Amino acid sequence: MRARVGDRIILAAEHIDQPTRDGEVLEVRGEDGGPPYLVRWSDGHTGLIFPGPGTVLRLGAADEVGAPAPAHAHADSTSSAPVTYVREWSVRVSILESGDDTRASVVLLADAPGPLSARGASHRSSTDDAVATIGDEVAVARALRHLADRLVETAEHAIEARTGEPAHVRRT
Repeated sequence: MRARVGDRIILAAEHIDQPTRDGEVLEVRGEDGGPPYLVRWSDGHTGLIFPGPGTVLRLGAADEVGAPAPAHAHADSTSSAPVTYVREWSVRVSILESGDDTRASVVLLADAPGPLSARGASHRSSTDDAVATIGDEVAVARALRHLADRLVETAEHAIEARTGEPAHVRRT
C-alpha cells in the first residue's frame, strides 16, 4: 500500500461490536509512500497505523462520505478496483451440544441479500475423547460451508434474474 498526505484510509472492524473506521492521512513516515501513516480518524483521534488486511485506501484529497472514490482508488495493495462504499456483514453462530451431538446454526446478517441461515452438525464417536471444542469446530465449519453454498446460489439467482441466462459462479 502506498499513500500520500490527504488520502483516506478505511479500516474494517476486527470484531462484530466494533465500527468501521475512516480517517485522513496526515503524515507518511515510510519510504516511497509506505507505512506507517499518521491518520486523523473521523472521531477526532489521531494515531499511527501499519495497514493490514481489510484496509482500503482512497487516493486523492479527502472526500465527503458517500462521494464516489476517484477512478484510481484501490483496496489493499493488490487490487485496482474503485472503492465507492464499505459494507459490514455479520455472521451469528449458535452452538448446542447435547450428549455426543453438536449442532450449529449460523445466520448471515446483511442488508442484501438479507438474512441467510444454515446448519451443521457433528457426532462424537464413543471411542473419542470428550472434547467439546472439536465438535463445535466441526459443526460450525459444516454450517459455514452450507452458508457459503447458499450465498453463492443466491448470487447465481440474482445474476440469472438480471441477465436472463444461466449463471455458474466458480466455487474456489
